[in-house]
Amino acid sequence: MTERSERSADPAEPLDRADHVGSADSATEVFVAHRNLLFTVAYEMLGSAADAEDVLQETWLRWVGVDLGTVREERAYLVRIVTRQALDRLRALARRKESYVGPWLPEPLLTAPDVAEDVELAESVSMAMLLVLETLQPTERAVFVLREVFDLDYDEIAEAVGKTPNAVRQIAYRARARVAARRPRGIASSAETQAALQAFQRAVETGELQSLLDVLAPDVVALSDGGGIKHALPRPVVGIDNVARLLAVGWWKRDAERSVELVQINGGPGLLVRVDGEIDGVVAVRMENGYVTGAYHVRNPEKLSRVERETAVTR
Repeated sequence: MTERSERSADPAEPLDRADHVGSADSATEVFVAHRNLLFTVAYEMLGSAADAEDVLQETWLRWVGVDLGTVREERAYLVRIVTRQALDRLRALARRKESYVGPWLPEPLLTAPDVAEDVELAESVSMAMLLVLETLQPTERAVFVLREVFDLDYDEIAEAVGKTPNAVRQIAYRARARVAARRPRGIASSAETQAALQAFQRAVETGELQSLLDVLAPDVVALSDGGGIKHALPRPVVGIDNVARLLAVGWWKRDAERSVELVQINGGPGLLVRVDGEIDGVVAVRMENGYVTGAYHVRNPEKLSRVERETAVTR
């Protein structure tokens, strides 16, 4: 045995600088390879890209301290770390939302067109589904996301959430039932959603409302999120008549130069609204049986940083 190998074999001795650098490089390579997946897990659990990025930073700090030689499956290990960090953050977010000004909506993402090709992934990151996930308890949400979206087995999920596999099965059953009762009935095609948003676009740009009213469901709900920074609806507006009146008096500024662009938001068609050349908000919709049952308008400027460049989401 050489002098170097004798020295490295003693765990009490520090690694050579070259060994330490090599280990750090390996950790970085593995983390980067799984980064988009980890971001997607955290984002689906939190509904906030900013908080998901903070969770990724915390995950990285823990990952670089791990002895990679003890890790059997790197993807599962990283998902476990990110899930635990996201659960801690999710509980803190619940307290923050209690004092949030007006309705809270998820932070929208500009996504690549190919995300829509994975129907399950696109639905899981949609604004409508993220709002459904808000109705779950933190552990329920984690279990649902890891099982239904990322297809982790119950043993892996149990390690991530600190429960037994049998408990995780029960939690998964309850979460599926709660989501099924609230998720949109009948997945709308991209063409249906795009047509509905084009009707919104015409309403914003020209004031012509009839084509929009034709695609609104009788019980449509309109929500807008200004976060107390931008003017927004203080509470949900429910019903086609009330939403029609809202649109008639001007959901958007009428005395400013507006432009509306059809883009991919959270895996499906959405609208990017600019006022006087500056990004003013994002509109996404929930479609059921060919009609708009939910209209979501995010104006909080703190939630709009991810609509200027694409964010990669993956499974």
